[in-house]
Amino acid sequence: MSSDHLKLYESSSSPNSRRVRIFIAEKGICVSRVPVDLGAKEQFSEAYAKINPRRVVPTLVLEDGTAIGEVPAILRYLEEAYPNTPLLGTSPTDKALVTMWERRMELEGFAAVMETVRNKVPGLKGRAIAGTHDYEQIPSLVERGRQRIADFYADLEIRLGEASFVAGDRFSVADITAVVTVDFATKALDLAIPDGNGATRRWYGKVAARPSFTA
Repeated sequence: MSSDHLKLYESSSSPNSRRVRIFIAEKGICVSRVPVDLGAKEQFSEAYAKINPRRVVPTLVLEDGTAIGEVPAILRYLEEAYPNTPLLGTSPTDKALVTMWERRMELEGFAAVMETVRNKVPGLKGRAIAGTHDYEQIPSLVERGRQRIADFYADLEIRLGEASFVAGDRFSVADITAVVTVDFATKALDLAIPDGNGATRRWYGKVAARPSFTA
C-alpha cells in the first residue's frame, strides 16, 4: 500500500521504533523511513526538536506536516487511516480487549525492561528516563526490574496457556509489543524466556517467524 507522503523518523536500535516498523510491515504500508542516530545523540539536535520537542523516537510526520509522537498514537493513526488488516481489534469488545492486553504488555513487560536498561547501562548515566530532562540512575531499580521481568514472563506463560495469542485467538498489536519486549530483554539484559515456559516458547516461535518481525 503506497503512502510515500508519510515519514517515519526512527532508529534501528530503538525497540519503540521497531514496534512501529513491525506494525507498518503487517499492514503493508510503504512509508519513507528517516534514520535518527541515537548514538550520535541526533535526537537532541535542534532540527529534530522542531519535529518532536520531547526528543525521542519514533515520530510519524504526515503530508501536511503534522507530527505524531508516542507509539500508541502512531499506531492509532495508522489503524484508522489504513483499516485493512486490523491489528487493534474489530468489534468494540475486541478493540477493548486488544487495548487491555497491549497495555499490560507495555506496562508489565516493555516498561520494566526499559527501566532496568536505563538504570543499568553506563552509557545512559544521567539519562535514566528518556525525554528532555536529565535523571540520574537508581541502581536499586535494576534488581527490582529483573524481578518485574521475571513476573512478566510468569504471567505471560499463564496467559499463553489459555489463548493462542496474547489478546485472544487472533494476532494483534499485543503480540508485537510482547515479542519486542522479549527480544529487548534477551539482547539488552540476557533475560530470555525461561526454559520451562513451554507455552510462551511455542507462541514466540510462531509469532517471531512472521516476515514483519525482521523489520
